[in-house]
Amino acid sequence: MLDSFNKEHKPNILVIGDLMIDHYLWGSTNRISPEAPVQVVDVNKETTVLGGAGNVVNNLVSLGAEVMVISVVGEDTVSSELTQMLEDIKVKHTLICDKNRKTTKKSRIIASAQQIIRYDQESKVDISAQNEEEIRTKLSNVIDQFDVILISDYGKGVITDTLMSKIISLTSQKKIKVLVDPKGDDYTKYIGSYLLTPNKKEAQEATKIDINDDESLKVALRKLHNTAGLQVPMITLSEDGIAILDENDNVVKKPTVAREVFDVTGAGDTVLASLGYCLAQGKNITDSMEFANLAAGVVVGKIGSATATQEEIEEYKGSLHKSSIESHIKTFDEISQTVDRLKKQNKKIVFTNGCFDILHKGHVQYLDKAKSFGDVLILGLNSDASVSALKGPNRPINNEDDRGYILAALESVDYVVKFTDDTPLSLIEIVKPDVLVKGGDYEGKKVVGSEIAGELKLVQFVDGKSTTKTIEKIQACES
Repeated sequence: MLDSFNKEHKPNILVIGDLMIDHYLWGSTNRISPEAPVQVVDVNKETTVLGGAGNVVNNLVSLGAEVMVISVVGEDTVSSELTQMLEDIKVKHTLICDKNRKTTKKSRIIASAQQIIRYDQESKVDISAQNEEEIRTKLSNVIDQFDVILISDYGKGVITDTLMSKIISLTSQKKIKVLVDPKGDDYTKYIGSYLLTPNKKEAQEATKIDINDDESLKVALRKLHNTAGLQVPMITLSEDGIAILDENDNVVKKPTVAREVFDVTGAGDTVLASLGYCLAQGKNITDSMEFANLAAGVVVGKIGSATATQEEIEEYKGSLHKSSIESHIKTFDEISQTVDRLKKQNKKIVFTNGCFDILHKGHVQYLDKAKSFGDVLILGLNSDASVSALKGPNRPINNEDDRGYILAALESVDYVVKFTDDTPLSLIEIVKPDVLVKGGDYEGKKVVGSEIAGELKLVQFVDGKSTTKTIEKIQACES
């Protein structure tokens, strides 16, 4: 599906809703306080990220959308911090400051990958009629710029009944889809929306239906459709994926499988963002559901309010269905993006290169040893022209596509990147590996790129194993 996205078109998406900051205190705990029966957390790191509607924004930016956000905040230091965070990720924004409000900040204490406690500082009263009109006026002025509009309602007072009605009125005239992450149990507030994204618990509260099988699920979806006049009645079902009621009154479910669930914080934001991104790209609802499931599967494997890039989603999809060998073969641009992501995850990157013509045991053992020096092995593969320049006009025996495919299939090799120069220097400059690996025959010799890498490792070859000797043996048999 990702290959079919229009890479030339960046969807323009507007987010309206409750902006907030998610604040994390990270530490460890191994003792109980002598003052009270509570754990003592030794904090060693503090981070802040955009939360609420801001997490929807962050997810859209990660996916590659052009984003604008409209909200109401307080006149306080939290709103100033929030504004700077939006500017840091180059998101256009209209933040209406109200001195009578307090900008929401949620603080979480995390110890040993587990959330211990959360405390909130916020206002939850509805915004004023004046604030509502300011949002309506701004939306009226910019609405033609957007492919889709996302409403992130966290129940903090920005998305009032009257504001929602004004938004639907404007978008209906322009035939722009409105997707809503709803709050509360009265969904008449959202009448006219394209779809809502309630989870199972929220849908049960809104419909007063106990969802325990496919039949009750269908009844609940019908009620959502009738209550809010939705084009697509939808319920998210956690590990069971997403369900909708199609135009033929049939329940369509797209299941998902999370590799490992660490934290469901913000997963609903990811679903809303990824659905909006797909629909803005012109995808149908079933493809959009599949994409949203995959994106949610990525973020619940992380701790805290997290996002998913298109590349992470593609790799996650591959891990569920045995990743295609081709997905491990990268261009220079693709490996640059991959390396950026891996380094953010603190992965130790190993790089090696070679011709690897007629793969044999010596090659496999060499690559296995190279991988042992880190977390990820990136292999630079000489192109056919490069091999001919090094080995002579009769080489390679196997062309670069065949060699790359076989190498990418090896368990020890994470990524293969073909290069055409005599040396892999330009590729090494992109990867900037923690470890550069070469064969033992480079002992005492200058190794290209060694000044860029963190360290150089030399690996001895297996005696008697070489492509040249294999070719000589074949030629002897033929003669």
